[in-house]
Amino acid sequence: MAQKISVGIDMGSTVIKVIVVESPKENGKHKPKVIGVGYAHSEGMRHGYIVNPEETAKSLRQAVSQAQKTSGYRIEKGFFAVGGAGLEGVTESVLISFGEKEITVSQNDIDQALEECQNELPASNTRNREIIHSIPLSFKIDGKAIYGKPQGMVASSLEVKTFFVTALSQHLSSILATARHAGLEIEDIVASPIAASVALLSKSQQIAGCGLLIIGGETSSFSIFENGVPIAVDVTPIGSRDITNDIALGFKVSLEEAERIKISRLESLPYPRRKIEEVVKARLEDVCDFVSSVLKKNGRQGLLPAGILVTGGGAQGHYIEELAKEKLKLPVKRIGIKFDGESKVALSDSTWSIAYGLAIIGAEGRGDGGIIDSLRGGGMFSSLARSISRFFRKILP
Repeated sequence: MAQKISVGIDMGSTVIKVIVVESPKENGKHKPKVIGVGYAHSEGMRHGYIVNPEETAKSLRQAVSQAQKTSGYRIEKGFFAVGGAGLEGVTESVLISFGEKEITVSQNDIDQALEECQNELPASNTRNREIIHSIPLSFKIDGKAIYGKPQGMVASSLEVKTFFVTALSQHLSSILATARHAGLEIEDIVASPIAASVALLSKSQQIAGCGLLIIGGETSSFSIFENGVPIAVDVTPIGSRDITNDIALGFKVSLEEAERIKISRLESLPYPRRKIEEVVKARLEDVCDFVSSVLKKNGRQGLLPAGILVTGGGAQGHYIEELAKEKLKLPVKRIGIKFDGESKVALSDSTWSIAYGLAIIGAEGRGDGGIIDSLRGGGMFSSLARSISRFFRKILP
């Protein structure tokens, strides 16, 4: 059976990761499997932003070269993630009246409603920003909520609620420049938390309602999922590197020694355990406060049946689970990647979740151009009803 290859590229603040997966041409019968990986220390990045595309491109080329060697596949293009503290989510609703005469709702009517939602976004949410995901959350026909799509239903009015994920235009342009310097084509760009959710969360968790907290090197993101789709995405410039810096200051040691203290078992260290815990917990409390603010903003305090799932390089140790359970009054659990298929390369580190999710999106539903077409001058979406990939459209209502 013919195989197809997909590449996921996660340019994180500390490490650039590349994953190559292989999947059958006929989706659904066999799951993608990892056939190659590559990574390199990130240069030219800060808090998820690319500050020097040429330097970052060098790191990217190193990671790609390694992935090519392990997979035996020449990498010329891939699916890229966008993260950083400028990533935001916003929800907007619009009501379209068809007048006294009832009509049969068509796809054009749905597209018009989605376009009106985008037009209604406040200037503060669109200035210097690009929409990278446009996700319908719910529809109403004549004021009554419906399940599924309203296409083909008779109505005198149509209301749609849409969730938009936006990123800074400058950051997206930097991603394009970096890919160009590295000699790579971008198939599409996906928000990092959404890419990670593909690799980490089950359908039942996303449908019941859950939060996904990813603690990275220089940023942490928190997303809320309900009814199978994301309803909130936010990022804060706090990461595990801040914990390392706090330990270095608190114990007057080098950054290398501080990193060793952070990741080692406390009983094996020649430092007061209580003081280490105080330093680590103080920074993790800032992360919990950030999560609490997102939950409050979206009216989900204590209202996520599947709880909060925590992952990322900064989620090691039991402190975050204990603190989050106490402060957020919700179930909290650390999670790792759920591999669906047999893989040639073993990956146990959850920090690969973004790259792996990107590769799965590429393998199970090639991107439609979306944000890339926009940045090249082709317009945001030819049809605003679609998501950035066929894979993601499968879970829309």
